[in-house]
Amino acid sequence: MNLRHSQPRGFTLIELLVVIGILAIVVTMGVPAFTHMLKREGMTGSIRDVMEACSKARAMAILQGTTAEVVFHPQDGRFEVSGGSGAAAPSASPEEPDAPAVHSNAPGFSGQLSDHVNIELLDINFGEYKDAETARVRFYANGTSDEFTLILHGDNNEYRKISLEVVTALADVGPVE
Repeated sequence: MNLRHSQPRGFTLIELLVVIGILAIVVTMGVPAFTHMLKREGMTGSIRDVMEACSKARAMAILQGTTAEVVFHPQDGRFEVSGGSGAAAPSASPEEPDAPAVHSNAPGFSGQLSDHVNIELLDINFGEYKDAETARVRFYANGTSDEFTLILHGDNNEYRKISLEVVTALADVGPVE
């Protein structure tokens, strides 16, 4: 009769330290890629939010048969969608404070540019509004819009241009030429 006493074998301290060291090396190698992804998410997220604001304003204008706006606050990088229940006459200037402000009871969309993204150019109807207090891009019930070009500049020297096709009011993103 052969009785074997098997003792449970665990990990030694050296084996655990080797595994922890390998994990530390792998995590350290992944940090630059992760931070690059976060910076890129700032630009990508900002573009996505501006595109969504334009899409919502266009849909609101067409579906409600009225004028809707995307109101930009270039100094703090904020923007929001506002719209109305009746047709509003467009004003001559996108930042004119006396313009008829029409707001819907429906909740509007708002957004904020990432801290890693700056406005390089904000052009509405061929006027520059980068340094203005507010700038309004109007979307009309017939599916058209104001001329609009927004150039964003990211921390990693990346530039992207968002522009509206005036006849269809559809937003397009592309590199800065």
